[in-house]
Amino acid sequence: MTYTMVGSSPEASRQRRVEAMTAAAGSAGRTVVSLLLCALLASGGAYVLDDSDGLGREFDGIGAVSGGGATSRLLVNYPEPYRSEILDYLFKPNFGASLHILKVEIGGDGQTTDGTEPSHMHYALDENYFRGYEWWLMKEAKKRNPDIILIGLPWSFPGWLGKGYSWPYVNIQLTAYYVVSWILGAKHYHDLDIDYIGIWNERTFDTSYIKVLRRMLDSQGLQQVNIIASDNLWEPISSFILRDPELFRVIDVIGAHYPGTHVSQHAKLTKKKLWSSEDFSTLNNDVGAGCWGRILNQNYVNGNMTSTIAWNLVASYYQELPYGRCGLMTAQEPWSGHYVIESPIWVSAHTTQFTQPGWYYLKTVGHLKQGGSYVALTDGLGNLTIIVETMSRRHSKCIRPYLPFYNVSAQSATFVLKGSFSEIPELRMWYTKFGKPSERVLFKQRDSLWLLGGNGTFTLELKEDELFTLTTLTTGRKGSHPPPPKSQRFPSVYKDNFNVDFPFFSEAPNFADQTGVFEYYINPEDPGEHRFTLRQVLNQRPITWAADASSTISIIGDYHWTNLTISCDVYIETPKKGGVFIAGRVNKGGLLVRISQGVFFWIFANGMYRVTGDLAGWLIYSSGYVEVTAKKWYTLTLTIKGNLSSGKLNGKVLWENIHVKYPKNGWAAIGTHSFEFAQFDNFHVEVTN
Repeated sequence: MTYTMVGSSPEASRQRRVEAMTAAAGSAGRTVVSLLLCALLASGGAYVLDDSDGLGREFDGIGAVSGGGATSRLLVNYPEPYRSEILDYLFKPNFGASLHILKVEIGGDGQTTDGTEPSHMHYALDENYFRGYEWWLMKEAKKRNPDIILIGLPWSFPGWLGKGYSWPYVNIQLTAYYVVSWILGAKHYHDLDIDYIGIWNERTFDTSYIKVLRRMLDSQGLQQVNIIASDNLWEPISSFILRDPELFRVIDVIGAHYPGTHVSQHAKLTKKKLWSSEDFSTLNNDVGAGCWGRILNQNYVNGNMTSTIAWNLVASYYQELPYGRCGLMTAQEPWSGHYVIESPIWVSAHTTQFTQPGWYYLKTVGHLKQGGSYVALTDGLGNLTIIVETMSRRHSKCIRPYLPFYNVSAQSATFVLKGSFSEIPELRMWYTKFGKPSERVLFKQRDSLWLLGGNGTFTLELKEDELFTLTTLTTGRKGSHPPPPKSQRFPSVYKDNFNVDFPFFSEAPNFADQTGVFEYYINPEDPGEHRFTLRQVLNQRPITWAADASSTISIIGDYHWTNLTISCDVYIETPKKGGVFIAGRVNKGGLLVRISQGVFFWIFANGMYRVTGDLAGWLIYSSGYVEVTAKKWYTLTLTIKGNLSSGKLNGKVLWENIHVKYPKNGWAAIGTHSFEFAQFDNFHVEVTN
């Protein structure tokens, strides 16, 4: 009963707000003039902003994705105060990006672009709601903005759900239970209310599963959790919704990825909320910022999309992994504390700092005659925010989809405020300009526009690659912290003995899992030197989203490392078939991890060693027999210098002077032969000239 009331109250509140706003708009302009007539009456073909004929769609907010995958991996390792400063630029209201929405990956143990994120249920009878860092991130976002909207979406799933198949719909009740458990765990252990839940990122949806998920949510008192589908393309989900009344009822939002500012006809016919539930994914330089500024406006102008969510939140992963620096800002050096407030942060602020979810777009939005676009939003209480962009094609190409040719040129744009806005006396102005360094301006407040005696009319002189926000709100702010430390390379000498009694995070600092999951572990079999270790904890292949390798691997360090010595204590847990490795010059990760090359030094429980030039083991430099067995600790040492490499087992040379011509550089790594339990301790890497 309580959950039903909670679920229905916001809807009733929303209806009352719409009625009040419509009534206010109607009273402000009793003589209702059609939009076409407004345009004809406006002198010189001005752009009319009017609420006399009612309002457009409800605005649902601007947000970003953490995950999909492991995109916030390095953020958690930042020392204070720098970690909190980064979070302020992302989430603090009226400070930086001031995001309205945070969407996180529901970790499923699989590779999902730049790494793996751990599941809350590695195994069927396993539940742990403290793994990974998304819980922490959601709490930090809520700490700064209690009203932030939270979304969860699976990319991969733990293997046990597939019962031998790489498919999450083998038992739809079981998969629904798994997802609902994550939502309940968020509330029970972290006091986090999840607002929206997705199906399976950019993969096949199952209509029966969606219906079962809705029923299970309702049975657990989670009526307030809305369903987004299908986080892929507009079709075929929109067509399915139109043909299936029950599916129509249970899906609240149609979310599409990288829609190019357009929607399908069937999506429009559903009259559902339409979101660009993943977009951007572009290098965060000024071109990427231009992309972001253009789509934030034109997703609504062209496609009536009321929310746009960027992949990704913060580029906090090794830059040489796929899609390096494709976050709203960059924070990839926890060892130095260095981070960069990239221009997409300030482009976000042009919209986020002067609107809120629950505002409404005006019907009078559109394109500028000489290129660019404008939108306007209101809270129905007299406030108005107008965002104008003139991003040129060359300065706003997103990574996808293809952007057709168009022109933008200098122009004078006259706007006329009508309806309830006709008496607004003042509009504050915020301005951004991309281009030459001498012209570049990021989110700068300019003198207000005074409209007294001007009949609600004002003119902007617009040039290419500009962004204006004009607003009645006085709360905007370009927040700042002291400059962060200077950029530094990863330390040339790095050690970790994993001796942490009560780790705040489940993963060791700076290790970036690329296949498998490596977690802090307390070893009950060794109360001495190896009581605290790092353990690979997956014993079966997950239901994959990307091409996970057949061997597990976690990378660390500097991609430019060439000459180095790596040593690590290793412990094989699987008799006969088990195996582990250490590696250097590893040159691939993320989506490409299966084809990673480097120098890999393996030992196996069957008494063999192997040296390979790749993770898959196709290129074998050397192999032989050695006294190795499971359930015993060994120390592996790998040295690479120039074109030569050598390896030691327990301090004794096992192989040496093996020629390795390629690759010339790469990360250090540890891993296992298959999805098997194994432990690592006393990791040490030293880089030489």
